[in-house]
Amino acid sequence: MITNPTGRITQGQFSFLPDLTDEQISAQIKWALAHDWAVSIEYTDDPHPRNTYWEMFGLPMFDLKDPAAILMEINEARKTFPNHYIRVMAFNSTRGVESPAMSFIVNRPPNEPGFGLVREEGQGREIRYSFHSYATDKPEGERY
Repeated sequence: MITNPTGRITQGQFSFLPDLTDEQISAQIKWALAHDWAVSIEYTDDPHPRNTYWEMFGLPMFDLKDPAAILMEINEARKTFPNHYIRVMAFNSTRGVESPAMSFIVNRPPNEPGFGLVREEGQGREIRYSFHSYATDKPEGERY
């Protein structure tokens, strides 16, 4: 059985660890840039596991090679969306496709309501399960 005792959203790398410091975030960005990966910043107020397309904060930073500049953009995203989830994505385009090679959350809202498991019984012994995000009980813009 897998458990998540913290109740925090666990998407991307480092999700089960305590929040990364700016120094640790900078080290991860430096590692991604050393591999020539393009870095982008995304945010959302609906972190459902199937919601893989978050809103982009600015443009992807294809030519940026300074981790401090990317950290400055992360801090700007934190100021703009303090009550949203913000993640850093690094893309590896060596095979001609933009495939994520790294993804980790750098900002969380102070209160994470989590998810509920919805059970639906069908014909015979058929049972379906789905997740319901408590955050979506409120309209967009009022979730946190």
